[in-house]
Amino acid sequence: MRILVTGNLGYVGPAVVRCLRAAIPDAVIHGYDDAYFAHCLTGVASLPERLIDRQSYGDVRAIDRSLLEGVDAVIHLAAVSNDPMGNRFEHVTRAINENASIALARAAADAGVRNFVFASSCSVYGVADGGPRSEGDPLNPITAYARSKIGTERGLAEIDTGMTITCLRFATACGMSSRLRLDLVLNDFVACALSAGEITVLSDGTPWRPLIDTQDMARALLWAATREAANGGRYLVVNAGSNDGNYQVRDLAQAVADAVPGTTVSINLDAPADSRSYQVDFSLYAALAPSHQPQVTLRQSIAELVDGLGAMGFADADFRSSPMIRLRVLQDHIAAGRLSEDLCWQRPDQQRRAAA
Repeated sequence: MRILVTGNLGYVGPAVVRCLRAAIPDAVIHGYDDAYFAHCLTGVASLPERLIDRQSYGDVRAIDRSLLEGVDAVIHLAAVSNDPMGNRFEHVTRAINENASIALARAAADAGVRNFVFASSCSVYGVADGGPRSEGDPLNPITAYARSKIGTERGLAEIDTGMTITCLRFATACGMSSRLRLDLVLNDFVACALSAGEITVLSDGTPWRPLIDTQDMARALLWAATREAANGGRYLVVNAGSNDGNYQVRDLAQAVADAVPGTTVSINLDAPADSRSYQVDFSLYAALAPSHQPQVTLRQSIAELVDGLGAMGFADADFRSSPMIRLRVLQDHIAAGRLSEDLCWQRPDQQRRAAA
């Protein structure tokens, strides 16, 4: 089996590669990434890409279609990957997350790819009062990132070929990684606990977030990459996570405090309502993928983060200015002239002109 993984040099990619290699040892795995964050390694002695067969570098907006020849499955992770980045680069977010994703899927269909997997997001539900949201419920995106995910889902639905397409609406990612991000709610709380001994919740703590560890995201992506059309339909949108993975933010903060002795929790009870609050129903995923259900508990995710950061000697109270905050990495690339405002790499001569 030949698998192309776009965006493999990000936060989730290392877990995906490990999962694919363990589950399908003989697979030919090809990574494709623009390498914005390739240097953001955390707590590893060797590159996670040692497990793949080939690594290519390039912009997903201009991918060489020859890379799709002979490929059985595409796992599409490449994206401007959270709300702060989406807000800062709104036009680019649509170009990369939506337009390029749809174009890639169409090219994959033309090349005879059997399975196309799109990493979507439960953030498409936005403000969602009245109980857990299932796939058929109304969508209420409030960010450029969420709107780009919906736009891609709709574009993929219009591709009328024999290719099996799966849109995985993931819960909020969490957990340790070889390229760790600390701009995610649980990861942020662990970093605060370890570096300052205090977790400050900026909201009143009541908003809901569904969580999924990167290892469980990888299991879902493996399932989708090998899914038969008879199991869910040729085109499928499915929430990826578990029903017991819905948490209120205040409970996440307390769970981290319990795991890191001496940590205090401060909650702003007078804060205005957080516009991002949603519970999600993952029953369809449980029915379709019983052998690929989430296995990593909240306690385990926290413990692995604590152990991983501890092994790194992490104690940076100013971590929000570090390379583990992805928006900061992009801003640093731009400030140094390495990237343009539309997130295209600049040649050395272009960098010199920009600096002048």
